[in-house]
Amino acid sequence: MAEDPELVKRYNKLYLDVIMRYRDHIEESEHMHLAELPKLVTPDDEVVAAEAKNITSKLPTYRYDDNFPDAAKLAYEYVRDRIVQASLPIQFWLTPKQTISDGAGDVFDKAVLLCSLLIAMGNKSTRIIVRTRDDAEDLKFVVYSEYKNRILAIDMQGGYHEYANKDDMLNILGIKDGGDINAYEFNDKMYTNLP
Repeated sequence: MAEDPELVKRYNKLYLDVIMRYRDHIEESEHMHLAELPKLVTPDDEVVAAEAKNITSKLPTYRYDDNFPDAAKLAYEYVRDRIVQASLPIQFWLTPKQTISDGAGDVFDKAVLLCSLLIAMGNKSTRIIVRTRDDAEDLKFVVYSEYKNRILAIDMQGGYHEYANKDDMLNILGIKDGGDINAYEFNDKMYTNLP
């Protein structure tokens, strides 16, 4: 049975009105300190692990030592193409399982999902870098993995890149001591400020 577009529109308006009425309460409940961000990265979640396996099954064979870069590109394509970019008018954290289930999330949710998928594919070094300027308007999200003495980096707004080392990547991202750049990185096991 086809849904009535006018009915869907009215329901969406009603949901938005309820969300906005309780915005302060929701955001207060969603408050998380930066050092708690590793809790959001969930490579061992059953849904995340299943999606990682589904992605690697698209390769003729998957062996981490031989195929991780190809699998990483497929994971990025999955997140880029299958997860709709959607931002709510409130601060709300989604888990990777929710992002997969909803098929939507903001750029942060998509970065957390991608990091979780890459760790589930076997790269325990995978981390998310969040970079912002003092004005907080220029956010950048990069998911990167160390692999065979190189850095495989996926800029969530700019695509896949490879670097000779982490310092080269940080320089390209403009992350240096001092200045108006703030940056941190995290995964499921750690959180640290950069540089």
